[in-house]
Amino acid sequence: MSKAIVGVIGGSGVYDLPGLSDLREERVTTPWGEPSDALRFGRIGATEAVFLPRHGRGHRLSPSGINYRANIHALKAVGVTDLVSVSACGSFRENLPPGMFVLADQFVDRTVGRESSFFGNGCVAHVSMAHPVAPLLQSRIEAAARAEHIPHVKGGTYICMEGPQFSSYAESLTYRAAGYDVIGMTAMPEAKLAREAELSYAIIAMVTDFDCWHPDHDAVDVGSVLKIVRENSEKAASLLTRLLKDFPAEHEPCPIGSDRALDTALITARDARDPALMQKLGPLVARYAPMLKKLDADYRAKGVRIVGLFPNAEASVSSIAAFAVKQCRSNDF
Repeated sequence: MSKAIVGVIGGSGVYDLPGLSDLREERVTTPWGEPSDALRFGRIGATEAVFLPRHGRGHRLSPSGINYRANIHALKAVGVTDLVSVSACGSFRENLPPGMFVLADQFVDRTVGRESSFFGNGCVAHVSMAHPVAPLLQSRIEAAARAEHIPHVKGGTYICMEGPQFSSYAESLTYRAAGYDVIGMTAMPEAKLAREAELSYAIIAMVTDFDCWHPDHDAVDVGSVLKIVRENSEKAASLLTRLLKDFPAEHEPCPIGSDRALDTALITARDARDPALMQKLGPLVARYAPMLKKLDADYRAKGVRIVGLFPNAEASVSSIAAFAVKQCRSNDF
């Protein structure tokens, strides 16, 4: 197992992580551009943490203007293993009032035009998003919320809209009728990119309003939201402090494989990959490269090939499956 380093991306109202000791700041650059702000490094208790304000200090970036790829790449490059996303949201449920923290475990992406993958022409990868939240990390967040007596629910569906405008009344009714629980503007493509970067990801969605569906509440506006944001930010600080103080020293392997997502995702043949793109991917595929070399040698020795990864050989489905199972059991793949 590797050392656990917890990344925290702060949303609206969460522009700092109080309590960090050994604090230092570093502005980093990535092949995908500039992150939202300087990374803040420190520790709470024995746990190393890296904080990044999603909108930048002073909230200068809109949801559509955030460079999500740069943010995730930067956190991966500095060694983050577990990523906690803190985000403001609206609620579609009476039992999720302003002030409630929703530890969502599903997402619906309704954004448009945002860069949502590190991969593409030159190196194609298809990661699974069936279960986008790492359950062990989510459970640790829930335990911290309980310990700090913060009202919360575990589970729920977060629909991510493009923004920056709030919902229309018709949209709000539609999303509520569809069974969604909360709505925000930033969890996507953040969660998708975290999965491609093999980061264990979980979200704390902090309810600020009832969107505009509720007959007894006014339509959402910035003024009313900001009051709740300030209250939520204080609770978020106590939750994160507790989480980090109690965090294990070593990264816990994710039971759904979020930290091994590329094991079964890369499909482009090795000799067909674009070197320039591979160089940009850098730390995202660094763990995977040695495995490819070993598997390539093992398969070639058997006269076996996985279609899309290893060129110029033949293999039956059964031989591929048997060998893959063996590799998984031996932790070589």
